[in-house]
Amino acid sequence: MIAKVNSCAVNGIDAIVVEVEVDISFGLPVFNMVGLAEAAVRESKERVRSAIKNSGYTFPMDRVTINLAPADVKKEGTGLDLAVAAGILSASGLIPMDASKNYLMAGELSLDGRVKPVKGVLPLALAARENQYKGVMIPVENAQEAAMVREIEVLPVGRLSQLVDHFAGQNLIPPFSLDPGFFRNAAGRGFEGDFSDVKGQIHVKRAMEVAAAGQHHLLMTGPPGSGKSMLARRLTTILPMLSFEEILEVTKVYSVMGMASARHGGIQGRPFRSPHHTISDAGLVGGGSKPVPGEISLAHNGILFLDELPEFRRNVLEVLRQPLEDGRVSISRAGVKAVFPCRFMLVAAMNPCPCGFLSDPSGKCSCTSHQVQKYRSKISGPLLDRIDIQVEVPRVKFQDFMSKESGEPSSRIRARVEKAFELQSKRFLSHGIFSNSQMGSRLREKFCPMDTGCRRILEQASKGLGLSARACHSALKVARTIADLDYSSKIKTHHLAEAIQYRSFDRDPM
Repeated sequence: MIAKVNSCAVNGIDAIVVEVEVDISFGLPVFNMVGLAEAAVRESKERVRSAIKNSGYTFPMDRVTINLAPADVKKEGTGLDLAVAAGILSASGLIPMDASKNYLMAGELSLDGRVKPVKGVLPLALAARENQYKGVMIPVENAQEAAMVREIEVLPVGRLSQLVDHFAGQNLIPPFSLDPGFFRNAAGRGFEGDFSDVKGQIHVKRAMEVAAAGQHHLLMTGPPGSGKSMLARRLTTILPMLSFEEILEVTKVYSVMGMASARHGGIQGRPFRSPHHTISDAGLVGGGSKPVPGEISLAHNGILFLDELPEFRRNVLEVLRQPLEDGRVSISRAGVKAVFPCRFMLVAAMNPCPCGFLSDPSGKCSCTSHQVQKYRSKISGPLLDRIDIQVEVPRVKFQDFMSKESGEPSSRIRARVEKAFELQSKRFLSHGIFSNSQMGSRLREKFCPMDTGCRRILEQASKGLGLSARACHSALKVARTIADLDYSSKIKTHHLAEAIQYRSFDRDPM
């Protein structure tokens, strides 16, 4: 007798529907599994056998053949256990043949019949919605993640016997409903820090506001102790809350990494990733024999903070160039290709020289010009060109540090940033982008027109600072963001002048 049950295999961050076909025929007791199953999937035979027996059912003492279709797609992980067990029980007559056809199943089985959580449940739920299935049957621990997809029914399964009873019509599993407070307003949730904690650094906070408003990449240069890391970690407090679609995009990445459960309750916050400078290029952009997302994808719709930028290996930094432009990274391996999203804000911090005190008025710097050049040359010109805002962070003055006055709170800055976001959303509604930083040359010509005064300023800056075409393009995009913060429909000369001031490396070439 042949039974069919539906499940999924994850490729990259997307799920492919897998049809689990089970045939039980007369013959010597053999358990065969075909369909390009890797080791963890093949080992499910022993887990399924024990789970069925220990749940009180009889495992068929006949020839059992399982086909995982499509047979040319590699199947990995333990998520197919539940579907394989359901298929065997269906072929044995314990589950009605057509009872499970409207559901996708996923779950790892323990030897006693319990259903354990698995990775990639959100892609599974999205695949169920896209392929018009009624719902999904997944482990209890994954129910909240799957329920983010509102259009499908989520049936949480704790034990294999629950699944059998449900399809037999004895004890129906109630659908899981998401807590209404799950998607709480980001503006109302607490952050670890606030911009009001930052003493002084008025011009740096202004640069960060501009960067947040237009999603521009940011580089901060300053001596040790000037507050670069502290400022970077507070940048998430002034970013707008994620939209529902952005939440799904972020959670898909965390789901396939098995990290989604750690984000429950805080899913609305934008990611902040800060990898150590010893990270490899595969760890940063993703990769491996089985391609998995890297730090840039874990920072999708959020911030990637690279502290001590010159300490990162040059080949690691160079792989960032294409993802910064494209907003996605494609990883190809033998027979496998995966595309991961990576639309993030790059925020980097570095010292001006090896000792860190080049720009400090204390005069502690003992570095030679050759040492300074060698230190800064670790960052290539093409990568610097892609960083729209470069700002110097001086040491905080003693008077500012000891001042009891609080700075402007993050909530007030975020309100201005959100209004700038609204303007950009309306502007780019039909263009497939979301922020000024994503504008290409055609959109820049359309939305960043220059009058005679602006053209003269940009021409002088190009000649005096030696700005490349990409740097001029970046300055115009930043000027557009500054104009948005100023509620101005046109870019004025002071907007462009401020944008050019945020090219500190061009003013102080390496």
